Amino acid sequence: MTFRHMMISGGLLYLMAGMPAQADYKELDGIVAIVDDDVVLASELISRVDGVRQQFAGQQLPPDDVLLSQIMERLIIESIQLQFADRRGMQVDDETLTRAVMGFAEQNNMGLAEFQEQLAKDGIGYLEFREQIRREMLMGRLQRSLVSRRIAISDQDIDDLLNSPYYQQLLSDEFRVGHILLIFEEGASDETVERAMDEADQIVRELRDGAEFAQMAISKSAGARALEGGDLGWRRAGELPSIFAEEVLKLRPGETSDPIRSGSGLHIVKLLEQRGAGMERAQQTLVSHILVQPSEIQTESETEAMIESIRAKFEAGEDFAALAVEFSEDPGSALNGGDLGWSMIEQFVTEFASTMAMTAIGDVSAPFRTTHGWHILQIRDRREQDMSEEALRNKALQILHNRRFEEELQAWLKEIRDDAFVEIRL
Repeated sequence: MTFRHMMISGGLLYLMAGMPAQADYKELDGIVAIVDDDVVLASELISRVDGVRQQFAGQQLPPDDVLLSQIMERLIIESIQLQFADRRGMQVDDETLTRAVMGFAEQNNMGLAEFQEQLAKDGIGYLEFREQIRREMLMGRLQRSLVSRRIAISDQDIDDLLNSPYYQQLLSDEFRVGHILLIFEEGASDETVERAMDEADQIVRELRDGAEFAQMAISKSAGARALEGGDLGWRRAGELPSIFAEEVLKLRPGETSDPIRSGSGLHIVKLLEQRGAGMERAQQTLVSHILVQPSEIQTESETEAMIESIRAKFEAGEDFAALAVEFSEDPGSALNGGDLGWSMIEQFVTEFASTMAMTAIGDVSAPFRTTHGWHILQIRDRREQDMSEEALRNKALQILHNRRFEEELQAWLKEIRDDAFVEIRL
């Protein structure tokens, strides 16, 4: 076991009791938790602790026992979900995984080889990174499959949202919210609840006196985003959890709410930032595209040469739609001549969106690469469109689904955690 691992392992040091000082690290690896039919290894826990310490280098982290407990709980919840996925035969194939990893590389303006080198410099193995992405994709698929079934939305729900101040706020503003959750069990004693309220009041006082929210969330919160500093990211009003949506709308940027009680505990929210969304009218583009993808029998360079040759055929006078039918590998649009219909730029990945924005009406773009493969696109027209009643209702439906998904996800995670057999050996 290296000195570096000894320094980061904190409460894990006792795992080495009675073992030779020069013992190989692998001999020190052991089981720190049993989760149904799976186990959590000391090496996994140490690796996660290491990652958190690197991510928040220079910031004050909670005491080792608190940090270990938070990360252990996250590993337990992940294990339960991955076992659910395995029992349902869910898989992420290597090709899909590679595309996702290439997406990370492209987001960082790197090629795959350069991205692997950067991971190595950061002390992260490429295969370890791929496996973590696979785990996250599996959990995402499982959550969408099982949690979505728990959500029922009526026409009255949609009407209520359309007529609510939330929807008007949705069209103009977005909110970046920080969230701290203090948990107490349902049916907890009055004394337990009172202690939690006292702690919540103290946290609010410290935040209002200038304490850093992210540090407070890392140290105190039991929420799913605690280790991300409690940052829920940018959300429109209709996408905020209903537990504290009303409170957020009352806050000005920088203000912190009083503690908000719910069935899962006490919530403290801070409005970190607010910005206008400018979505009163939708900017739409009528776009078609042709996609070709590298494969086991077609290399990256051959694929690029192929998309170049297809564009040359268009330049020579051939019809774009006919070329799409013949060559495009996008099953959703190829038979329609590559037609993607009237689309908003936000629907597409970054590279596609930026190329779409820069291409003039009537022109065909130069070939470009996304996580899906090599593309050329044709801009046929643009318009500024008022959102129709049907579109507004569809949007309201999506907002309600997203909001309730967050709430149902937390409830579902608690249920599967409570139902699982967990033996912690730390």
